[in-house]
Amino acid sequence: MSNADTMAPRCVALVGPYGSGKTTLFESLLHACGAIPRKGGVRDGNSVGDGAPEARAHQMSTEISAGHGGFLGDSWTFLDCPGFVEFAGEAHDALMAADAAIVVCEPDPDRALTVAPILKWLEDRQLPHLLFVNKMDTSAAHARDILAALQEVSSRPLVLRQIPIRDGETVSGYVDLVSERAYDYKPGRPSELIALPEGAVAREREARGEMLETLADFDDGLLEQLLEDAVPSADAVYDQLGKDLREDLVAPVFLGAAEGDHGVRRLLKALRHEVPDPAATAARRGIADTDAPVALVCKTYHAPHTGKLSLARIWHGTVREGMTLGGDRVGGVMRLLGQKQEKLAEAGPGEVVGLARMDGVATGDLLTAQAKSRAADWPAPAVPVYALAVAAEKRADEVKMSGALAKVIEEDPALTLAQNQDTQELLLWGQGEIHLKIALERLARKYNLAARTERPQVPYKETIRRGTAQHARHKRQTGGHGQFADIQIEIKPLPRGAGFAFDDRISGGAVPKQYIPAVGDGVRDYLARGPLGYPVVDVAVTLTDGSFHAVDSSDMAFKTAARIGMTEGMPNCDPVLLEPILKVEISVPMAYTANAQRLISGHRGQILGFDSDPSWDGWEMVSGYLPQSEMVGLIVELRSATLGVGTFTWAFDHLQELTGREAEQVVAARSEALAAS
Repeated sequence: MSNADTMAPRCVALVGPYGSGKTTLFESLLHACGAIPRKGGVRDGNSVGDGAPEARAHQMSTEISAGHGGFLGDSWTFLDCPGFVEFAGEAHDALMAADAAIVVCEPDPDRALTVAPILKWLEDRQLPHLLFVNKMDTSAAHARDILAALQEVSSRPLVLRQIPIRDGETVSGYVDLVSERAYDYKPGRPSELIALPEGAVAREREARGEMLETLADFDDGLLEQLLEDAVPSADAVYDQLGKDLREDLVAPVFLGAAEGDHGVRRLLKALRHEVPDPAATAARRGIADTDAPVALVCKTYHAPHTGKLSLARIWHGTVREGMTLGGDRVGGVMRLLGQKQEKLAEAGPGEVVGLARMDGVATGDLLTAQAKSRAADWPAPAVPVYALAVAAEKRADEVKMSGALAKVIEEDPALTLAQNQDTQELLLWGQGEIHLKIALERLARKYNLAARTERPQVPYKETIRRGTAQHARHKRQTGGHGQFADIQIEIKPLPRGAGFAFDDRISGGAVPKQYIPAVGDGVRDYLARGPLGYPVVDVAVTLTDGSFHAVDSSDMAFKTAARIGMTEGMPNCDPVLLEPILKVEISVPMAYTANAQRLISGHRGQILGFDSDPSWDGWEMVSGYLPQSEMVGLIVELRSATLGVGTFTWAFDHLQELTGREAEQVVAARSEALAAS
């Protein structure tokens, strides 16, 4: 049975780089399906996609937008995904619920690289996908050049399905390479069938031959026909194209211009015949066939007044309001059209719906009637690369803000919140400046909570270069029992990374055993802030001698004496600042390796080397050491230097001495901050 006969509700995700026109295509698809009476526009702020206030304010997609429609009897859900690289996690989550992806790209060979990360992600997961080259109506680039550039970043053979018909510098229509029919674009209406222009005949034959040769690599019967110079039927070619797409062997390439609805209906017809049905997708994902309900949550929304809504793909069974799913009661079943919700009595296999008020489920949960579990193949969030220290503007809102931020993070799992134990700052981590900016705008809009943000402090440490011996006495007479403690200590440096060590060489009871731990406690108290203003590490302190008073000595007295000894002795030990050094691994296309190396060296870093990326042909990994103080803005510079595709991972590696002017500036700033506090 063909896909067109099953009429199963299917789901397609629209992905692509920022500015490629995904939301415009989303709007055109919904209009062609009759889901909306007329198209809105991103610039006009009235599109179905980009309906969130943050999206409209920034004129960019910031979260998944779902829309439903029907075409020639088939039911479809389209998921419009953000294209800006900082929101890639949203697109990945949506793709986990999709039967196929439409990769929207620009008709510029020089920008083909921008779709490389998307194609890599799809290919790694063997998710069927096709490409829609948008904005062809104004492109001067030749289709063969666009295809060649895209093929450079795709490991799947690309199959060009159309060639453009040009009227001067303008693309006025296309030739379908399977049916060999020509069509003239009609803005806002279906394209009109026309005679094949004479000037396009030679190019059409050449392009069709290339398409058939690619398909013949996957079908012996078709190969035999080509070797015998037989002409395969259009139906046979369509069947082969559908089979190869569903098996993720090839990626078809369509041309069009969503702004004028050009090529949109041809795209819909291809989806109808070639995209796998939800049962096939579920089987590929390893989800066992069953009549019982099985649903996957791919997105979580929080609304101030209506509560939590979980966007879910129903793989099997029927989901109804009031039933228990994943241990939670389904508070309602909603069909979404952007920001609008339509209540349904139930939803069956293949549908993508919102499940209301299921507080116990999260994005990535696979739900059954009996239990919930994390989807086994759910993608891990990307390593965070940008942080801000956040705090509530009003101290009274601090507890409230923690709960609100937890909901913002539940909506966007690419965000994380962590308390820095060294600086005591609350850090909001994400994928870049815009990512965090929009998260904080969402916090203010939904929960009426304004946050103060600052650049995170660098957790500098300090240590010493030489040792000293120090005598310290604490004596105070207060009328009753006084305080008395007298100690001799030795302070010595330890190797880097050794931490702190305390010992004693007391003999003859010079300091009673019960007071020795108090000396260690006093030393530890002091180490929280050394002579340069930072925590002290890699130091050994030994209690060598002392004296006590039978009445006035106490734990507190010896603890105070230890702090005095450290305060007086540490400045004599040649204190030095230590800065944290991170190991970074930058992933870039081979052409940008030199750019990545310059970034490291330009940020006081040390290049360790570079090598080919074993998981990505044509990409390289550049590794190096980089001071943590130089990390702010690194991701922005890297993306700027690599067409937005470069990224990196990082981890703390070691502490390193910082001297000279940089150290003086750090210590001076620390002194000012401590004085102000």
